[in-house]
Amino acid sequence: MPLALLALAVGAFGIGTTEFVMMGLLPDVASDLHISIPSAGHLVSAYALGVVIGAPLLAAVTARMSRRTVLIALMVLFVVGNTLSAFAPGNGSLLAARFLSGLPHGAFFGVGAVVATTVVPPERKARSVSLMFLGLTVANVAGVPVATLVGQRLGWRATFLGVSVIGLAAIASLAFLIPRDRAHTPSTGLRGELAALRPLPVWLAFATTVVGSGALFAAYSYVTPMLTDAAGYAETSVTLLLGLFGVGATAGNLLGGRLADRSLRGTLFGGLACLVVVLLLFPLLMRAQWSAALAVTLLGMAAFTTSSPLQLMVMEKAAAAPSLASSANQAAFNLANAGGAWVGGVTLAAGFGTTSPAVAGAGLAVLGLGVAWVSYAVDRRRATPSVGRVVTSHVPEGAEALRP
Repeated sequence: MPLALLALAVGAFGIGTTEFVMMGLLPDVASDLHISIPSAGHLVSAYALGVVIGAPLLAAVTARMSRRTVLIALMVLFVVGNTLSAFAPGNGSLLAARFLSGLPHGAFFGVGAVVATTVVPPERKARSVSLMFLGLTVANVAGVPVATLVGQRLGWRATFLGVSVIGLAAIASLAFLIPRDRAHTPSTGLRGELAALRPLPVWLAFATTVVGSGALFAAYSYVTPMLTDAAGYAETSVTLLLGLFGVGATAGNLLGGRLADRSLRGTLFGGLACLVVVLLLFPLLMRAQWSAALAVTLLGMAAFTTSSPLQLMVMEKAAAAPSLASSANQAAFNLANAGGAWVGGVTLAAGFGTTSPAVAGAGLAVLGLGVAWVSYAVDRRRATPSVGRVVTSHVPEGAEALRP
């Protein structure tokens, strides 16, 4: 595999770290800024909002630029946002800095996925995308726990300074390892690229991402109370258990990339089906500590098996605008984050029990399978020629003159 994928993985590692580390730092940030933890929770939402807005916007604005230049510029914006977060004097400025940090997230993964598929043979496209996402999953194994520990020992501001250093390392890696390319001049223009997102199959692919990934976040957003209240773990053990989720996600991501190169659609259906089974078993597995640890690992593995297939499917559906479509898919993934967490919260508020968000997630995964199947049916219908076309194409030349 080309070293360019290593540069993309370094950037993904930094982005994954800054996205998820805020969850572990909320009490420290709230205490330092003299705000409540629910108010500090808006910092997570501000980042997600930045991703949703920035992903399609930045991808569209930079569509004519060299992709290497775009990736470097996005990481510069990432470093600026995290540095401003480190020096934010109050909650308002920190909210703005977190929003700024989220802006380059989706566009980086979107443009990066396109670059990853251009530096490998066609039969390794899914694997190359999975190696880029490897930085994101490894961030959950090592980056987030270490960054959280640094924040608890040296203060949360030191965490964001450390993330900024990772961003600088990513900029250097991108500059040295990503092949130089020319600026793009798409014949369709920006309006044509936006038009490439209009067809129904593209939106069905986005819907599969939103619903299928929402299944993960319905359960994962509330995995801590499941582990402490249902499985009986101490709160101090949760960080290690979330590391197991990262291990499972890393394994699932690599497995999904390898399998998707053989059958993209089959890997997607298989991953969503496994996610349904794992989430339905959650209430049973959370009754003992050893099985709860297994459940968290399997959740990460099943969910991230679908990451590369989903990304490639969107790029294939909108082949005229792969960077824009790929970036928009990252916005869809963050909508899944917010929507899935809301669905899981509704079940808890209704009093269905600590593990009820996992069951709700299983329902979303089933719905995701349904959307994926509709997408498959639409593709088959479009690919099948009409009977009239088949008959006409087989009429011998001059036969029309012989008909009465």
